[in-house]
Amino acid sequence: MAESGASQGSGTPGGPGKPAPRKASSRKPAQAKSIAAKSGAAKSGAAKPSAAKSSAAKSAGRRPPRMPKVEETSAGGLVVDRTGVQLRAALIARHDRRGRLVWSLPKGHLEEGETPEDAAIREVEEETGIRGRVLAPLGVIDFWFIAENRRIHKTVHHYLMEASGGELSDEDAEVVEVAWFPLTDVRERLAYADERRLLDRLPDLLADAG
Repeated sequence: MAESGASQGSGTPGGPGKPAPRKASSRKPAQAKSIAAKSGAAKSGAAKPSAAKSSAAKSAGRRPPRMPKVEETSAGGLVVDRTGVQLRAALIARHDRRGRLVWSLPKGHLEEGETPEDAAIREVEEETGIRGRVLAPLGVIDFWFIAENRRIHKTVHHYLMEASGGELSDEDAEVVEVAWFPLTDVRERLAYADERRLLDRLPDLLADAG
């Protein structure tokens, strides 16, 4: 018992025989705060999932309106000069959205009352300065894109044409450059895979055209 009393009183301000202050009581406020914090966090955490579920339920009930669909038709083609020793074709260049210069076949929208062939002849002359006559259909490309909050389905009719007059010109405001390229180099110059695939039929079409 002496050892027990000494150990309780030793080193305390009240001297021997007096019990030391209970340290547990000094920890109670901190423990209470910790418990309260945990309780508050639990309540806060419990509220978040229900709010998220409520928001998700509201979103699920309100679907965004569908964008209107628009059909567009264009025409153009490959105009070939067959008067020289080497066949050559006229291509145009524009800047893409990243500012890169890309080469492609001349083409544009049909005007009211135009056939695709008429539009192809007009667009080729406007964008290259070269008048042409249609030799044969070269192929059709169609694709989708979004512009001005509309889903646009575009169909482009391409024709193989023979140059019959005019001079190469880049006066069209939408065209950055115009150039003749040897027909053998056209495929590697074209930026778009769909247009490159149109050239697969070119040897047969030129042979049929005589």
